[in-house]
Amino acid sequence: MAETRSHSFAYPGSAKKRQGSDDIDGDDMIVSKKSLLSVPGAAWDDPAAALASARHEFGEHGGVNMSIEASATFTVMEPETMRRMFAGELGPDRDFFIYSRHFNPTVLSLGRQMAALEGTEAAYCTASGMSAISSVLMQICSSGGHVVASRTLYGGTHALLTHFLPRACNITTSFVDIRDHAAVRDAIVAGKTKVLYFESMSNPTLTVADVPELSRIAHDKGAMVVVDNTFAPMVLSPARLGADVVVHSISKFISGGADIIAGAICGPAKLVNSMMDLHQGALMLLGPTMNPKVAFELSERIPHLGLRMKEHCARALAFATRLKKMGIRVIYPGLEDHPQHDLLKSMANKDYGFGGIMCVDMETEDRANRLMHLLQNYAQFGFMAVSLGYYETLMSCSGSSTSSEMNEEEQALAGISPGLVRMSVGYIGTLEQKWGQLEKALSRLQEPGLFGKN
Repeated sequence: MAETRSHSFAYPGSAKKRQGSDDIDGDDMIVSKKSLLSVPGAAWDDPAAALASARHEFGEHGGVNMSIEASATFTVMEPETMRRMFAGELGPDRDFFIYSRHFNPTVLSLGRQMAALEGTEAAYCTASGMSAISSVLMQICSSGGHVVASRTLYGGTHALLTHFLPRACNITTSFVDIRDHAAVRDAIVAGKTKVLYFESMSNPTLTVADVPELSRIAHDKGAMVVVDNTFAPMVLSPARLGADVVVHSISKFISGGADIIAGAICGPAKLVNSMMDLHQGALMLLGPTMNPKVAFELSERIPHLGLRMKEHCARALAFATRLKKMGIRVIYPGLEDHPQHDLLKSMANKDYGFGGIMCVDMETEDRANRLMHLLQNYAQFGFMAVSLGYYETLMSCSGSSTSSEMNEEEQALAGISPGLVRMSVGYIGTLEQKWGQLEKALSRLQEPGLFGKN
């Protein structure tokens, strides 16, 4: 991993604004990292409290919302200042910015919110979830490096690890059943394996990873732990459970509007700063830059993420419980018969539920497609669409959509049934209204002759 040339640029403090000349004589002391990042002890029992304790940016003219810094490039008052910035001597920690691919004040403010949410020293927000994942893996791993990963992953991540990184970067991956801790331990090669990578809740099978134990196993062998927490923001805090880095597709629950593509890397300040290094930083040189206008919009949505997640989770639990009573094969970590139900309870943040995703296994792709057709076009329960975290319910047959990058054998090993319908449960309407629509579709599905044989 490349060493950083910069100071703690990922988390600029409350530096005095420069007026008239570049004040670089040291009298504009910033707030210490500890006082800026730390949260009162009780707050970390609840990510919403941590968010409320994070630094709040006001607008340029006193607005309650921060201003959008839309500039691509930034001016300096003295020629010497630019040389010092490029030498890594001055940076955003003292209100010196070079270029928005490097650091942008609005994007940095969103990064502070993401770091507070996940309980990490720093965070940097990117143009997509995949750019966050690929950048952090390429920063930690050099050519010839090795990754151990869960065999059940989002299809795009699986393709990145299986095809792209070996071809383009000579980085190889061993896939394991993340529930088999002995297999994980055996797969990690001390001195070679750089990363243990898994999802806190797997896409789409909803397997819950034992983050504390997996982190202990990886750290014992000198590997870093990178966890994709896209399915469980607020519900789980992997960094507090032992993980080194937490990545997100902010496009999903955190955004909530199905209108933005974005990602985040949350982790140690040393790592985040190294990723922005002018000469060796993956984020700086690959350029997955977040637009500051997008960062502003997202910063306005994060404060009510906790409220949204609670409702997503409550609806998912209610539907899963009722479907199970009807004899339908439903997968949801909130059900007591889920294999990792007790594990999730032991790790989860209190009062946020068990996640907003549930799966219904219709066994065959044909039956899965019939169900989704009825749910959308007959009962108006939700939409056939990929992604998740929207206020409407979104559903897809994972094997032929978001996991289609995996071949049949890989899907079977990952536990993905051909008829597995992934549902991101929305919160629009009343619970009973939406349940009535779901029941209507299920009743219609059983009618003889509908869509041919049943």
